[in-house]
Amino acid sequence: MSQPQLIIDNLKACWASCKEFYGSLEGDQWQVQSHCPDWTVHGVLVHQVSVEQALSGWLPESVETPPPFGDIAGYVSAATAMSGPELTAFAAEVWDGRAAQLEALDDEVFDRGSITPVGPGTYGRFMAIREFDHWMHERDCRTPLEMPTDNGGPAAEMALNEVHLSIGYIAGKKVGLPDGASMHFDITGAVERDIYVQVEGRAREVDHVENPTVTLHCDSMAFMDLTCGRIDPEGPIAAGLVTWSGDAELGAHAARNLRFTM
Repeated sequence: MSQPQLIIDNLKACWASCKEFYGSLEGDQWQVQSHCPDWTVHGVLVHQVSVEQALSGWLPESVETPPPFGDIAGYVSAATAMSGPELTAFAAEVWDGRAAQLEALDDEVFDRGSITPVGPGTYGRFMAIREFDHWMHERDCRTPLEMPTDNGGPAAEMALNEVHLSIGYIAGKKVGLPDGASMHFDITGAVERDIYVQVEGRAREVDHVENPTVTLHCDSMAFMDLTCGRIDPEGPIAAGLVTWSGDAELGAHAARNLRFTM
């Protein structure tokens, strides 16, 4: 399978799961505080659908041609006025349209230069970030509602990739791994991954470290929640979802300083 098709398939999987989830909500569930401080569950869906509206029908000509994000305020205002069921039906319509648009594109469009939320990149990278956003936001709402779902599979792997790409920054700038030190992120649970970082002047990912200074053992969903700033680290630490070995002081510090985005 080509990378563009994998991105499309994972986006469609996220949208299908979101449709099922939001379609199951009733009454006051829409007003429950999500894991995003500024948004209720309803507000999260408003955000999800409004961004896709702005992206509908847009393709980059270069990194100098951003999406019409100036239109989002109007989309947000209209979506905010909808009831939960109305918004769910509208979101399904927008997402189905986006899926059809993406399926109609040639693979080379995904290699086209584009601005992305993390700077200049490609249209494909932009869409992979959108997949991360939808995957994470569904869980931002499911968790406080105590409505768990499967946190594994290809869509989860792609969402984790977005954090993985910043692992040098996380270890070097957020954790503050000192020069000469190394770190193993032992990610287990619904998604399993081993990530190694070595600091030699700057922190960078390496293929393997035989005896890392510290190893952080993380449940994959806890890792996502912590790196994305969704939860207080003390919760998963107390629950045993995040532990460490090797340098105990550094491990305890790392477990509490993974946040790099919100």
